[in-house]
Amino acid sequence: MDERGFEGSLVVTGGGTGGHYFPAVALAEGARARWPDRPVAFVGATRGIEGRLLPQSAWPHLLLDVEGFVGRSPWRAARAALKLALARGRLKAAWRRHRPWAVLGTGGYGSAPALLAARALGIPYFLHESNAQPGLLVKLLAPGAAGVWCGMDAVRARLPGARCVLAGTPVRSAFLRGFSPRGGPRLLVLGGSGGARALNAAVLELAPALLERFPGWDLLHQTGPAGYQALAGAPLHPRHRLAPFLENMDRELEAAGLVLTRSGASTCAELKACGRPALMVPMPGSAGNHQVMNARAMVDEGRALLVEQGPGLAGDLLEAAGRLMGDPGLLAALSRPEPNRAVAACLDDLEQALAKA
Repeated sequence: MDERGFEGSLVVTGGGTGGHYFPAVALAEGARARWPDRPVAFVGATRGIEGRLLPQSAWPHLLLDVEGFVGRSPWRAARAALKLALARGRLKAAWRRHRPWAVLGTGGYGSAPALLAARALGIPYFLHESNAQPGLLVKLLAPGAAGVWCGMDAVRARLPGARCVLAGTPVRSAFLRGFSPRGGPRLLVLGGSGGARALNAAVLELAPALLERFPGWDLLHQTGPAGYQALAGAPLHPRHRLAPFLENMDRELEAAGLVLTRSGASTCAELKACGRPALMVPMPGSAGNHQVMNARAMVDEGRALLVEQGPGLAGDLLEAAGRLMGDPGLLAALSRPEPNRAVAACLDDLEQALAKA
């Protein structure tokens, strides 16, 4: 996009994974509906999910060559730091000439250049943290933020000195509608927008026995693009269908009777909005163990069962999925749609904070 498009705009930034990108899209959709005359522009990374999806969208956007630091060798971390400094400098130069109205960040390394540039220039910026354990970037920037919107109440205690508002996790406009109370006889498997190797392998192993046991059910399996290439040639049960990525997630969830998934905060929010029961396998080693905390919260709310990832994952999932699929009463008890009001809560706070500034 032309840098002049940033003038007076609301800049939305967040990505790397769907858990960061989709709440950013939800906030952008809400902002466009609330302030139709206010430009909305995205800033993200060429390597993240936004690098694949933004060019296919109508959103004005700028993609920057940045990468993450976590788990990198010293040489690669130094390279990432240099790329971040260059991207931040590029945005600072552009925004001195064409100053945005405000910047909204939903996390992920792709949001770092925009948030750091906003802080340096005194542009109001807001953060959304979906998880109970805040990420490193949020911890760093929260004290200077005009507001930190929390998806879970537990995060507030971990951000001392920040102005925190409990808002929930935004979901895309497609989830802000009524959903049928029950899905059909379909097991929907979601490893996340990037897939999950261990989950993909376990599902491939258990699917034949599970589908033979429940002949009325089928299985739709989002593998992630890399997983799709790895599994495309594998022998499959006739009712087991693979997809690298599912675009219309609200419809896919509505059609499902059970969802087998990781437990990122964005996924949890979408499951709650459409009220679909879940079998959750938290990603091991997630930052601050946040996926385990998210899954336990869903279990405590009576919306999911939790299976820890271990050596016998396929067998554990076969037992748990069989228990749920064979008990319509249990599936019904876990099915409870809940309207999501997070976008309105975030944008109400932004409006009030900027009016006072």
